[in-house]
Amino acid sequence: MFNPDSLLLPFFEDNHRQLHEDLHKWSAQRFTNRVHQGNVDQACIDLTRALGKAGWLRYCVPAQYGGALPALDSRSLCLIRQTLSYYDGLADFAFVMAGLGSGPISLFGSDHLKEKYLPKVATGELIAAFALSEPDAGSDVAAMTTRATRTATGYRLNGVKTWISNADIADFYIVFARVEGDEAEGVTAFVVDATTPGLNVSERFDVIAAHPIGSLTFTDCEIPASQRLALPGQGFKVAMQNLDVFRASVGAAALGFAEIALDMGISRATTRPMFGAMLSDLQMTQGAIGDMCTEVDAATLLIYRAAWERDVLQRRTTKSAAMAKMFATEAAQRVIDRCVQLHGGLGVRVGHPLEMLYREIRALRIYEGATEVQQVIIARETLKNKTSGAMS
Repeated sequence: MFNPDSLLLPFFEDNHRQLHEDLHKWSAQRFTNRVHQGNVDQACIDLTRALGKAGWLRYCVPAQYGGALPALDSRSLCLIRQTLSYYDGLADFAFVMAGLGSGPISLFGSDHLKEKYLPKVATGELIAAFALSEPDAGSDVAAMTTRATRTATGYRLNGVKTWISNADIADFYIVFARVEGDEAEGVTAFVVDATTPGLNVSERFDVIAAHPIGSLTFTDCEIPASQRLALPGQGFKVAMQNLDVFRASVGAAALGFAEIALDMGISRATTRPMFGAMLSDLQMTQGAIGDMCTEVDAATLLIYRAAWERDVLQRRTTKSAAMAKMFATEAAQRVIDRCVQLHGGLGVRVGHPLEMLYREIRALRIYEGATEVQQVIIARETLKNKTSGAMS
């Protein structure tokens, strides 16, 4: 239930309104059932190719390398994720992985790396992945143990990464490691091709909403110096600035989930006979609808404020993106849960779109920083600003 009045907000420009209209039409024709069956790896590959062929992945890279816009535009990324997730959660996943996995190259890559990877990301020919998390280093990046040892021609990687989306189908991975023998340099980022000797997908596992995910093992994996992103020791900066771009878009994906759930909930409430009337005639149902509509609108404002701040004000959106991600994902969980309740037993039947949504939304409250991490980020940014203000 995308409220067209939202596009009248001053956050948007005419090109954003046209983008939403075009993608909405394309998605409505292509996606008829969000419940996927069969091989999830092949489904993601096919979706990536389709999104590339249709031109939607062009929004993941700058125009100089085949993209749709001069630079990454947060509002466009959010609109695309919101629209795709309304229709198909796996399509949204395929889209964001193209952006999240190539974003560090767009932001920090050399001309060589940009020319090598970005044009084929834009067309869907190359599938990207982002490898930051480790078995004991998820939210706590400081606990990272993957090591990069300097060699005569570059670096030698050893370590394990886990919870890596697109594991086993990606053509390249953005990998973060500590440089051994020079701890002052901290974390450094690399682009590692999937065919690099010593890189293996050591585990694949199932999660609540199926998509390609697993663990990577690096054993004496030789990486040329030309595959390094940014300067040595700037890996944390690479990761955080990339997440700043895409964190608000997680909220946008959750918003799309909430909107389609609300549509299904309202449809159910207005057609389900209950105690001689319709379910929608009960005041408790109306109260639930009122709450859900308000949460959807509040999430919309937070998401596109953060995206607008980055695009127009061109400033770091650490706090506003954290607020958008935290509120939108938590609100979407509440909206979907209420709509499942309105459907009764039908809402928990395997294969029903709402049951799929119930599984799809859960991971969004965890990945790219769990809700509790966002709370800490918001508090720290607020306290830092207050302290700076008091000292000035």
